[in-house]
Amino acid sequence: MPGPSTRIDLTGIQFSAPAPGPLPVTVEPHLVVIVRCAAGESGQAALEVVYQRDGEQVARNVQPLQVEPGKFNYRLVRAELTFDEPGTVEAHCRIDLGPVTVVPYTLLPPVDPVPADPEEDP
Repeated sequence: MPGPSTRIDLTGIQFSAPAPGPLPVTVEPHLVVIVRCAAGESGQAALEVVYQRDGEQVARNVQPLQVEPGKFNYRLVRAELTFDEPGTVEAHCRIDLGPVTVVPYTLLPPVDPVPADPEEDP
């Protein structure tokens, strides 16, 4: 696209995924947080993400955030999440002490491997 457009490649972003193997498993999904700073604001803040399962905190990440006023920026947030069974963890995201945005991540049951065709030669 010609001109000064802003593009973000979100290849690989997942809101759910099958377990990589038999449960229990620990996964490290990446959360992408896209932030805009209004013109005239300071652009300095703290990004807090609290991961919850059934209302209980299972992980937390806090990091400084700097966004040029009038522009966008992003942060990748990663957490180690252990699942004993398939289910959903919610990432509660907020900047400073502002409103919370909740983003779910669901771990699905592992996918059964496709059995080899006995008629194919190895």
